[in-house]
Amino acid sequence: MWNKIATYIIRYRLLWVALVLVSTVFMAYEASKIELSYNFARILPSNDPVEKEYQDFRKLFGEDGSVMVIGWQDPQLFEINKFRDWCKLSQEIRETEGIKNVLSLANVYKIARNDSLSRFDFAPVIRDIPTTQAEADSIKKEIAALPIYEGLVLNSKTNATLIVITFNDKELNSKRRLTIVDDIEKIAEQFATKYDTDLHYSGMPYIRTVNMKKISGEMQLFMGLAVFVTLFILWAFFRSFRLTLLSITVVLIGVVFSVGTLHLFNYKITALTGLIPPLLIVIGVPNCVFLINKYQAELVLHSNKDEALREMIRQIGLSTFLANMTTAIGFGVFYFTNSILLVEFGVVAAINVMVTYVLCLVLLPITLHYMSTPKPRHLKHLDGKWAAGFLRMVDRLVHNHRKEIYIAMGVMIVVSAFGMTKIKTIGYVVDDLPKKDVVYTDLRFFEKNFNGVLPFEVMINTKQPNGVFADQAKTLYKIKAFQNEMAKFPEFSKPVSIVEASKFLYQGYRGGDAKYYALPGVLELNKMTPYLQSQEGAAKQLTSFLNEDKSVTRVSFQMADVGSERIKELMGRIRPKVDSIFSPEQYKVSLTGHSLVFLKSNDYLLSNLYESLLIAIVLIAIVGMVLFRSIPIILLSKLPCLIPLALTAGIMGYFDIYFKPTTILIFSITFGIASDGTVYFLTRYREELYKKGLSPSKAVTASIFGTGLSMIYTAVILFCGFSIFSASSFGGTAAMGVMVSITLLVAMCTNLILLPALLLSIAKRQGKNVKPS
Repeated sequence: MWNKIATYIIRYRLLWVALVLVSTVFMAYEASKIELSYNFARILPSNDPVEKEYQDFRKLFGEDGSVMVIGWQDPQLFEINKFRDWCKLSQEIRETEGIKNVLSLANVYKIARNDSLSRFDFAPVIRDIPTTQAEADSIKKEIAALPIYEGLVLNSKTNATLIVITFNDKELNSKRRLTIVDDIEKIAEQFATKYDTDLHYSGMPYIRTVNMKKISGEMQLFMGLAVFVTLFILWAFFRSFRLTLLSITVVLIGVVFSVGTLHLFNYKITALTGLIPPLLIVIGVPNCVFLINKYQAELVLHSNKDEALREMIRQIGLSTFLANMTTAIGFGVFYFTNSILLVEFGVVAAINVMVTYVLCLVLLPITLHYMSTPKPRHLKHLDGKWAAGFLRMVDRLVHNHRKEIYIAMGVMIVVSAFGMTKIKTIGYVVDDLPKKDVVYTDLRFFEKNFNGVLPFEVMINTKQPNGVFADQAKTLYKIKAFQNEMAKFPEFSKPVSIVEASKFLYQGYRGGDAKYYALPGVLELNKMTPYLQSQEGAAKQLTSFLNEDKSVTRVSFQMADVGSERIKELMGRIRPKVDSIFSPEQYKVSLTGHSLVFLKSNDYLLSNLYESLLIAIVLIAIVGMVLFRSIPIILLSKLPCLIPLALTAGIMGYFDIYFKPTTILIFSITFGIASDGTVYFLTRYREELYKKGLSPSKAVTASIFGTGLSMIYTAVILFCGFSIFSASSFGGTAAMGVMVSITLLVAMCTNLILLPALLLSIAKRQGKNVKPS
């Protein structure tokens, strides 16, 4: 079959070139329309209970992560000039297009009881920006008498204040969000510069915007680094500018196809899909190395270019096909996670690994056909003394020191297994950023002064119309009891709820005295009811806490970025309190919001790591059946791929590198890529053993020297290529780059040393000659 493929590629070369050219132009056009994803990345599948509860909450009450905050701390908050400009800043932000609402010291309200009209009058504390210090001091006293704002926009103990900015849902998940955040920062920094003070920014819109900008910038950075690193290594190996340029051009065409595929599938650039282009460069170049090395090796034997090209396709075509298939499987298994984020990444990466392989198989031989025969100096790398010496040492080891190899591997497994027991699955919303990054430090400011800014929602379903106020408003008192319990946890901010609104209304009903900021008794609530029913404005203020038939209400908290492990502990303590206050027979209480979805996402990714890795092992083992129909060989050939993964997991445990979305990807991906070396070696071993009739010993030796150089080249390229991700400002991506590099380097050693040793041991058990000749 491969003889026919080789013939068709060379004979119909112009047709192939035209086909590739037309398809590349088409995919480039599609790639030009690709966009960044501005929606929040969803990891959980749509049928997951936590995800369903979260989506139910969003349908009733809208997006929970729509608030950006600006923080300022100054002992002289109410100094007239500063306070005037702070009020002007709030007004300017409110007038920015795309902003739904702004809450700050500049636009807080007070409530007064109007008996003549049986209504509540909502009046701004600040009608006009103050012009004197006396007016500012008076405003300060008025705000101090409104306890509802303490902990929401003001911390009087630390002299810190907030501007709470709510985005329109439409702009929140669009490109416009980026420019809105930029506009707000520009306006705010004028204030900061004027008073030589620091302003702090946070909230989900801000964090998402900063992260998206970083992702966009790093995608370009990684592309540039990947091209530069592979160009340099290829030139160092081949000492040929033409071959180097040819290899990188072919792979870059594969990159164009990958971005075009994203758009064709209606996907967008996310934190994961943004990694595909540089990954394809790193993964695709080894195809070129194996093909070109074989071509040049054949030229050394007989100097016939066309015959060398045919042998290159015939002998390397199958092994590179199977190797790319295993790599594609490593990506493709993410399809079985049912997570949109992982499915998009896995499907596009898997498809384009194979597309890049086809491009290499077609374009390299055609281009080499038209290029002049390499000069002797371009072939010197084939018999490099350093490589030959290393491979001779490997050959001696596998023939004479197999016991020592097995002992060394056993020790590595034991040490790695102990390290694996230390691995923790902990994720933080901003843990991928350096501790000195402004996003990280600003988030800590809000945690210190306002207990955090990450959304945590409690949705209470009473299961009956008007259930929130029925039975003498017993639900309100249960919510109050729940809020009192939540106040015991320092990780949560002051709540916003129907209870807090009722306390605020009661304070206004009783003349505005701060001591009446409390949930009144049933009789007092009944007295207040006519004041709400006769006023549409007051009733409207409560609709953000209630659904249409008043059967469901919400309690909104902000919380600190305490990490997924701590959240799990908190939920374990909060849920029993919820069930003890709200009887499950009468109420359905959902703990939801971004923080809970984030926790569940981490756990979901961990469980899917095991599933996807198991699927990858099974599928790659099936691929191994193409080469050998021997169960021992198929099973034992997985060890050289699994041991590097165990070592990597051990390193993560020893160095406190946590399991999280980016680091979890390491295992399935590297297992697929590490299996490439196994496939290359087994393919050559099979050919030497069965087609050439060599003994197992000679077949192993021939395979070591036949594939060793290309495997070394490939390992160096992969090591350096994946190392570029260590330049990322995201800790998880940087850790992924370092861990994958180490894993693949170790995989080269296990494939070159452990695999042939295992093959000889299997042959010996079968009674075959394994002594070196």
